Formats: sequence, C-alpha cells, structure tokens
Amino acid sequence: MFSPNAVYYEEAALSYPLGRELYDRYQAAGVPCIPIKNHNNIPEMRRQPNAAFPKMKRALILGIRKTHRYVENHKTSDYLVPYTSSGCTAMCLYCYLVCHYNKCAYLRVFVNREQMLDRLINTADRADRPLTFEIGSNSDLILENTITGNLPFTIEGFQRAKQGFLTFPTKFDMVDGILGLNHGGRVTVRMSVNPPALIRRVELGTSPLPGRAAALNKLKAAGYPVGILVAPVMLVEGWEALYLEMFEQLADTLSEEVKKTAFFEVIFMTYSYVHRAINQEAFPKAPDLFDPSLMTGRGKGKYAYQTTVREEAGRTIVSLLRRYFPGNRVWYVV
Repeated sequence: MFSPNAVYYEEAALSYPLGRELYDRYQAAGVPCIPIKNHNNIPEMRRQPNAAFPKMKRALILGIRKTHRYVENHKTSDYLVPYTSSGCTAMCLYCYLVCHYNKCAYLRVFVNREQMLDRLINTADRADRPLTFEIGSNSDLILENTITGNLPFTIEGFQRAKQGFLTFPTKFDMVDGILGLNHGGRVTVRMSVNPPALIRRVELGTSPLPGRAAALNKLKAAGYPVGILVAPVMLVEGWEALYLEMFEQLADTLSEEVKKTAFFEVIFMTYSYVHRAINQEAFPKAPDLFDPSLMTGRGKGKYAYQTTVREEAGRTIVSLLRRYFPGNRVWYVV
C-alpha cells in the first residue's frame, strides 16, 4: 500500500466527497497536508533537484481535473480519456509522463470523479455505435484504486451506459478488489509485461512478472477480457534471450483461458534527454537506456529505435509470440 510522505491539495478539492475522504484519512494518520493553488504548479516541488525524484514520488496531490478533451485513438480503443489520475508512484526509467511533467510526474488524484464518469456515460450513449474508451493512459488505475477505490465506482457505474466499453493497462497485480464487480464483460484489463531482469532494474516499484501473470489469471477467471502489452520493448544487451525467457515463463504460468483469448500489443521504448538527466542523478546505478548506435531523434529531445532496428526486432518479438501463443491476435507493433 502506498503511504505518502505529504499530501498537497487544492482547497476546492475538499468540497468533493472523495477529496474530503482522502484529506481526512491522511491528516488523521499524521501525514503533512499542504494547501496549494494549482495541482499543475507546485513551486516547492518544481524547485527540487533531479536527485529528489524518488522522494517526490512519495507525494500525493489532490486536485480537480479541468481538462476533459477526449483524443481519438486507433489502437485498442476509440478515445483516450482524461480520467481520475495522472502520474504514478512507480519509477519506470522510461516513463512517458516524465516527458510531459519532467520530475513532477508524481501521482495526482482528481476528485471530481462523478463529473468524469457522467461524461463517459453520456458520450457512450450518444454515439452511433459502441465505443471503447481508454481510461488509463495517464496513470495506472490498479495502483490508484488501492488509494481511491475508483475502479469499483467506475466499472459498476459504467454499467448505466446503454453501450460501450472501457479499457486500461497496468503493471500492478493488486486486482483482488475488482474481481467480484459487475463488469458485464465490458471492461478489458491489459497487463504490461517485461523480462524479470528489466522489471527489477528499470520498472522500479512495480509488480514482478509472476504477480502480473497471476493477476491476469484472476481477472480472466472473473470474466474480464484481458490483453497483454509487451511494452516497452527495450533493446538492451542480450534482449533476445531475456524476451525468450519471458515468453517461456508466461506460457508456463498463464491459465489456459488466458492463453486462448488474450490479445497482444507490442510497443517499443522511446526515451528522452529529460529521462536521462533525471535517471543519472536520481538512479546513478541504473542502466543507461540510451543507445546512440540503435536510436534516432524523434521530436524535440526524444529518441526512438531506428526504423530498421525496430522492424527487425519486431519480427523477432512476433516470431516468439507465434511460437508460444500461436492462436492469439497481435493488434499492432509500434
């Protein structure tokens, strides 16, 4: 369970039931609660050095989400939806949210959840066909749920919609709290996986691979559609052997129902100078994920694997998927 070292809160957040509940909980536990004007601009946090990144990740910010624009998506959903949180308590060394928030990629919980769920339901019901909404693109909702209980609120509340589906990814195995919910088969949980050695060294603060596999088995047994993200693929030294080992382990531990029905997504890592600057100061013993021999510029300060490198590695990953999961759909490789 996440235990914050400080809670920063917009005072207006306390007028919402969830905001008041969280504030009262942590204040009673003796956690410092500090009022702020805007969750997007906390000067005390912005002034921190990069080396303070792990400590900053122990903060919890309570705010009100003001941006509700849905973004079209053409992968496993129709829209990316700004939802109940952004940021995370984990410290994955490649986290794309760091590109947006720099070292301020800590967990922000938005307490106006009723407004966001009502918007989801209204959008779903007005559509001329069933839409799929990605509600976890800015955070990890399984992790957030251990703090807020927002997933039961959302999953069962969305059943009021006459049509439509929800989906979200996770790197965490704490799924017991959603197993008994009335989800109607309309909520797909997608588990991100990586080789155990990379999880330990790069995906700091996330669940180990066996726990993620066990969570997939539980979710499928509870009737949830499930997917598996091989993401992000990191072309470190010896990566072929690492991913071979991972697929062997998944084939041995996933249930037959998961292996029959799960779909796959394959996403290669992108990186940036911002990541490198923070990682070198906050995690000086961590591996350097930037490899100039394999990567090329992709936007301002960002890097991705060269097209030919990514395509060749993609063929290797897909061949491993075909070997160990021959009947499963691979939605895309990017």
